[in-house]
Amino acid sequence: MKKITVNSNFLKNKTSIFAAAALLSMTRISAQTFTDFQYKGNDKIYNDNPLKPDEFYSPILQGCYPDPSITKKGEDYYLVNSSFSMFPGVPIFTSKDLVNWKQVGHVLDRPSQLKVEKGGVSQGIYAPDIKYNKFNDTFYMITTQIAGGVGNMVVKTKDPAKGWSEVQKLNFDGIDPAIFFDDDGKAYIVHNDAPPKGTEQYQGHRVIKMWDYDLEKDQVVAGSDKIIVNGGVDLSQKPIWIEGPHLYKYKGKYYLMCAEGGTGGNHSEVIFMADSPKGPFVPAKNNPILTQRYFPKDRKEKVDWAGHADLVEGPNGQWYGVFLAIRPNEKGRVNHGRETFILPVDWSGTYPVFQNGLVPMKPKLKMPQGVQNQTGQNGFFPNGNFTYNDKLTDKNLDFRWIAMRGPRENFINVTKNGVKVNPMETNIKALAPVSALFHRLQHEDFETSVTLDYKPKSEKELAGITCYQSETFNYVFGITKKDKDYYIVLERTEKGTSKLIASEKISLSKSIKFQVTGEKDEISFNYSLDGKNFKNLGGPVSGDILSTDVAGGFTGSLIGLYSTSSNDIVPN
Repeated sequence: MKKITVNSNFLKNKTSIFAAAALLSMTRISAQTFTDFQYKGNDKIYNDNPLKPDEFYSPILQGCYPDPSITKKGEDYYLVNSSFSMFPGVPIFTSKDLVNWKQVGHVLDRPSQLKVEKGGVSQGIYAPDIKYNKFNDTFYMITTQIAGGVGNMVVKTKDPAKGWSEVQKLNFDGIDPAIFFDDDGKAYIVHNDAPPKGTEQYQGHRVIKMWDYDLEKDQVVAGSDKIIVNGGVDLSQKPIWIEGPHLYKYKGKYYLMCAEGGTGGNHSEVIFMADSPKGPFVPAKNNPILTQRYFPKDRKEKVDWAGHADLVEGPNGQWYGVFLAIRPNEKGRVNHGRETFILPVDWSGTYPVFQNGLVPMKPKLKMPQGVQNQTGQNGFFPNGNFTYNDKLTDKNLDFRWIAMRGPRENFINVTKNGVKVNPMETNIKALAPVSALFHRLQHEDFETSVTLDYKPKSEKELAGITCYQSETFNYVFGITKKDKDYYIVLERTEKGTSKLIASEKISLSKSIKFQVTGEKDEISFNYSLDGKNFKNLGGPVSGDILSTDVAGGFTGSLIGLYSTSSNDIVPN
C-alpha cells in the first residue's frame, strides 16, 4: 500500500509564517482590529418546539453544511460536507452518538490540496465521501474538485483530526465519486457520469458508473468501468440527475443508494439492490425512500429539497441516514442554504426506508437510547436557537471561521486585542482570495455584531461586515473615507451590479460597533459609536439576494468580517 504522507512541518509552521507576513504588511496601511463577535439565533420553529429531555433537533448542522457523508470506526463517527470555494475545505465532525458533534478540523487545509484561487463561490469541492477501510486502518475522502484542473481526487489519513495526505488525482470524468470496501478487501468507486456519447436521451440524463479501485496505486483500474444505472429508477420516465451514489453491503446483498430529481424541489433518494457489487441492480418498488416533494407548498415548518443521503449503522444497531435539505422562510427564500439533517432508517425489510422521510418532516427526533443531549456544551456544536460569542483573541481560531479561495492566515493576525486584518488588493466582488473572515448564517431570525477599531486613510480603504451569498450577490456595510471625512456606507450588489443604498458622515474618535439583524426576509444594518445606542443605516432591506433561489449556486449565506484596500464604494 502507498504510504500516507502529510507535510507535518508545513502544518506546524504555516500559521506562524502567514501571520508574520500579515503583520509585516500592516505597516503599509491602516490596521483594523475586529473583536467581541456575537451571533444569536431566534427562529420561531425552535421557540415553538422546545426540546424534551429525550429529544434533539434536526438539522444537526445548521447553515451551509450540504452533501453530508458519514463513516464509522469503532465507536467514533465522522461526517464531512461540501465546501465549494471556502477555505479550508471539507469540514469534518466527529461524534459517538450521532447527536453531539465536535468539529475536529478540515480535510483540505493547505493550498497544495485546494486549488480554488480563481473559482466562483459554487465551484471547488463537490459532494465529498468519507469511508473507513478496516483492512488497512485508513480513512479515505474522495470528492470532485471543480477548480484548478484537479477533477476527481482522493486523500487519506490514519487519524482524521491530524491532517490528510496530498491529493491523488483519479483518472475518470464525472462527479460525486464514492468509495466502497467489500468484505473480501476489494475496493470499488461509483460516481455520476454522462451517458456514452450519442446515447443521451434528454436533458438531465445521467448514469452511475463503477470502477475497480487499486488500493496499492490509489487509482481506478483502467478499462474496469461499467454503467450500473442508466438514467435512474425508470428510464422511461426520463428521471434527471441520478447522482450522489453510495454503495453498501447488508446481509449478503449490495445496495446502491443515489439522489434523483435534481437538488431542488424534486430532490429525492432512491435505492437499488444486487447480488454482486457490479449488479445488475434492481430498484425498490417503493422508491423514493426519502423526499419532501409531494406536499403542499404552504405547509407549516417546511422542510424541502431532501436528498443526497448517506447511511450508517448507529448505536444499538439502529441505522441512520444523513442528508441535505432546506428550510425556506415565509417568502420561500433559502438564505442559510442546504443543511445536514438526520433520520432513523428502517431496514427490517428488503430495502431500507427513512423513517418519516416520506411525510412532512418535524424539527425534533427521539434520541438514541442512553444518549444525553449536550449540543452547545462541552465543545459540542450548537443547534436550535443559540448564542455564539467569540472575542477573537484565541490564536487557535474556532474552526467555524473560514476564508474564501485562500487561507485565512494569509490576511489575519490574532492578537490579545482581537483579529487584525491585512486588507488585500481585492474586494468582495473578485474571483480571487478576499480578506474576509466568514461565519455561516444559521438562522432565519438572527442578530450578529462585532466591534471594529479602525480609521481608514483613504477612499480605497474600507472595513466592516459583508453579508455574502456570492461574489455577484452581497451586501457591504463598512467604514471608508472621502476627502478628510469618515463615512459609513451600505452597498447592495445584485447580479454583479452594485448600488449604494445609503451613506452617512460620522465622527470617528474610537471604535465602532456593527450590528446586522435579520427577521423573516428583511435585513437591517445598524451601527453604534458608543457601544450601546444603535442607529440604522438604509432602513430594512430585502434578504432576497442572499437566497439560493435568487442568486443561484449551491451555498448558503456567510457573514464576513471584511476589509479591502480596493474599495470602490463612493459615499454620497
